[in-house]
Amino acid sequence: MTQLNENSETGCCPRFNPEPWNGKILEWKDKKFIKDKVFTFFYMPFNFGGVMKRLDEKVRKAGAKMPDFLCLSDHTSKWNMGVYLAVDREIPDAKNVTLSGKFLSKVYEGHYKDTGKWSKDFEAYAKSKNLSIKKWYMWYTTCPKCAKVYGKNYVVILGEVN
Repeated sequence: MTQLNENSETGCCPRFNPEPWNGKILEWKDKKFIKDKVFTFFYMPFNFGGVMKRLDEKVRKAGAKMPDFLCLSDHTSKWNMGVYLAVDREIPDAKNVTLSGKFLSKVYEGHYKDTGKWSKDFEAYAKSKNLSIKKWYMWYTTCPKCAKVYGKNYVVILGEVN
């Protein structure tokens, strides 16, 4: 099995520091990502781990890095979601994409069932900043096993704003 981060305490997901991501506006210009798809059933991912392993292998083979282990999820329907894994260079045999714009980020902690509540809060937060959300992304910062080890399940909502 491929390990996403041998240097982390778990050998999988690194421990997440919410401070640099909570209540921030990020300006990205051609930020590099590789993109893939995850099958979902009523928004519940089924092959997320397999997709992440496949992306991790491509990144390792290219000798690239994954800045902040940032992986954005774009829930496009009940049946699939796009995943965008941040990379530091173009990756052969991968769908390379870039994201540019202004992004508002806010960190939440708790069980995934609270996603609806977090989304409403994020909308109100953006509105309080006089920002309009054009596109949403979720960053599930750790897998369920690592969240259990760390005792925290952080999720970051990033919204492309204008």
